[in-house]
Amino acid sequence: MPLSRRAVAVLIGSLLAGPSLPDGARADEWHQFGGPARDNRSADEGLLKQWPAEGPRLVGTATNLGAGYSSVAVASGALLTMGSRGDDEMVICLDAATFAERWAVRIGATRPDGMGPGPRGTPTIASDAVYALGANGDMACLALADGRVRWAGNVLANSGAANITWGISESPLVDGGRVVVTPGGPGAAMVAVDAKSGRLVWKTAVPCDPQAGYSSIIVVETGPVRQYVNFVHTGVIGVHADTGRFLWGNDASANGTANCSSPVAWKGNVFSASGYGKGGALVRLAGDRRGVTATLAWATKDLKSHHGGLVVDGDHVYGTDEGLLTCLDLRTGQVAWQNRSVGKGSVVWADGLLVLRSEEGPVALVECSPRGYGERGRFTPAHRSDRPAWPHPVIAEGKLWLRDQETLTVYDVRR
Repeated sequence: MPLSRRAVAVLIGSLLAGPSLPDGARADEWHQFGGPARDNRSADEGLLKQWPAEGPRLVGTATNLGAGYSSVAVASGALLTMGSRGDDEMVICLDAATFAERWAVRIGATRPDGMGPGPRGTPTIASDAVYALGANGDMACLALADGRVRWAGNVLANSGAANITWGISESPLVDGGRVVVTPGGPGAAMVAVDAKSGRLVWKTAVPCDPQAGYSSIIVVETGPVRQYVNFVHTGVIGVHADTGRFLWGNDASANGTANCSSPVAWKGNVFSASGYGKGGALVRLAGDRRGVTATLAWATKDLKSHHGGLVVDGDHVYGTDEGLLTCLDLRTGQVAWQNRSVGKGSVVWADGLLVLRSEEGPVALVECSPRGYGERGRFTPAHRSDRPAWPHPVIAEGKLWLRDQETLTVYDVRR
C-alpha cells in the first residue's frame, strides 16, 4: 500500500530530525511509544479540524487490560499493551479492529507501587515480533502472531542494576537489528541486545554509573554520527549507535527526583525538559568521525515537563509546563505563549493540530501554532479510572486511542 502524502512528509521530517522507525515498520502506523518515529507525531491525515461539542464518536471499548500506565502500539492489525492482572505482569494483544483479545502472556511479577501497580512501558512491534519491558526489568521478545516467547531475561539482573523508585518505565527501542534499553547498571547505563537472540551486543559505561530515568531512547543523527539519546537519572546522554561508546552528557535539564519526558531532536540537536521545578535545555551537537561535541545553548524554567512528552513543529516545541500548555521557541528559549485551560498532561501532533490529554481526564484539540492558543474542542473520555490519566494518547488509523488502567476507549477522529 503506498504511503499518503502526509505519511511521506512525516517520514522525511523524521529522517531529517533523527528519530527512527522500528525494523520492518511503516510510517503510517504506530508501532511504538511516541509514534512512528518516537517524536509524538502521527502520520494520519484527513482528521477532524473541530471536535463536536460532545467530543468525537466512541467506536469501541476494550476492558480487562489490567493495572498500569502503559500506552498502546497499533500495527499490522494488532494492538499491543501491557497490564498487571493480579500478581502477573502481562503483555496483551488485541485485534485492532474488533478490540477482542488475541493472546496474553506473562513476562514477570507485578511490582507494587504507591502510585498504582503494574507496567509503565509500551511494547514495540517490529516485523513479526513484539518487545516488552516490565516495571521490574523483565524484558521479552514475543511472536506477534501468538505471543510465543522467543527469548526473555531481566535487564536489571543482567546489568547489575538496582530498580528505580517508581519502577522501570522504558519502552524498548528496536533499531538496526538491536533492542536497546537503559538499565543503568555499573558500566551498563545503556545496553543493546540482538533482536533475534537476546544476546548482548554492547553496553555503555557512563561516568558515575547513573541509574535509569523514566524516559525512552530516541535516535538522533548529528553529522555522520548516529546516536541513541536518553534521559538518565543525572542528565541526558548520547551513545554511539553501532558501538555503544559514550559520546556526551549534559545535566542542565535534570532534576534529582525523576526525569520522565523523553528528549526530542531538532535539526540534529537535542531538547530535553523535566519537572520538579527544573525546566528545559537545548544542547547543540556537532558530529564528525571523531565523535560528537555537545554545548549548552540555553536553559529555561518555562517548560517543566513532568511526564507528558514534547512535540517539535518547525522551530518550536510544545509541552506542558506543569499546568501550562507551552509553546517555546527552540532558537532562543523564549516562550511564544502559555495557556492553563486544560492543565498538565501529554501531547501528540496529528494533521497539523495538537491533542492534549490532561492527567485529570479531559482531552483537548488545539491549534499547533506559535501565534497563540486556539482550542478546537474538548471532551472527557468515558470509563475514567481513579488513577491519573498518564498513558500518552495515540492517533492511528483515523482513531484516538486512550488507555486508562483496565480500559481502552477508541474514538473516530476522521473527517
